[in-house]
Amino acid sequence: MSPTPQQRRAARHGAGPSTSATRRGPSGGRKKPITVDAIIDTAFGIVEREGYAALTMRRVATALETGPSSLYAHVVNKEDLDELLIGRLCAEIELPEPDPAHWRRQITDVCTRLRDQYLRYPGISQAAFAAAPSHLDTLRVGEGMLAILLAGGIAPQAAAWAIDSLMLYVNAYSLEVSLANSRVDRDAEPGADTGELPGEGSDVAPGAAPVTAPGVDGWVVGRDELLRRFAALPDTFPQTKRYAAELTAGTVHDRFDFTIGLMIDGLGASGR
Repeated sequence: MSPTPQQRRAARHGAGPSTSATRRGPSGGRKKPITVDAIIDTAFGIVEREGYAALTMRRVATALETGPSSLYAHVVNKEDLDELLIGRLCAEIELPEPDPAHWRRQITDVCTRLRDQYLRYPGISQAAFAAAPSHLDTLRVGEGMLAILLAGGIAPQAAAWAIDSLMLYVNAYSLEVSLANSRVDRDAEPGADTGELPGEGSDVAPGAAPVTAPGVDGWVVGRDELLRRFAALPDTFPQTKRYAAELTAGTVHDRFDFTIGLMIDGLGASGR
């Protein structure tokens, strides 16, 4: 069995992820030492300002005023950094004591907290795709979700697959909202800020950006524009034209709540 990233990271610098590296060069003695926490904090800062697509090991090294080789004393590779980032976000999620009487609300709350963590950093949920987590804080969230579902009487196999499905939806939802908001931000006036969490309090259509966003183009369009487009469709789209209001109703978070509820209700009906 191949070693986990944590084992490889620890083996590389001997004393665990908190060990600091000695900087080289003329400014080495005047800067803060490089640690795993410093790398993670810097990476989050890059994602928060520029989006996940901008995050590379070289970009982190530049922000820390060092070379990429200094980072590899602490982080094995970009995939390892991704897992450290997701682990940090998961560490901040509070898990409830499983309650058989309230398992539906509890599992919904965990999914919502995970979503909100991802939405703090544009596109960060992409780091959780196609990955087999070994970070203990990430695994802790899966353990907590499994305990909640089992307490609710869900069969072990159904509970195991449900966790995978729920996490996949949360990841994909968060990524789409981040992508939509980044497109809006590109066209918005500099410094514009609604003070709301991305996707919160906005009247949006499927895959659309907030209708209040100025300068929207491409596929990111507001509800009024979608209603106009639906109304202009030929009569070969009778249902879309008739139910355009329903198709474009609600905020993105309304749709999130609906989908999570749909999945959980189906699990409660067939997963016992």
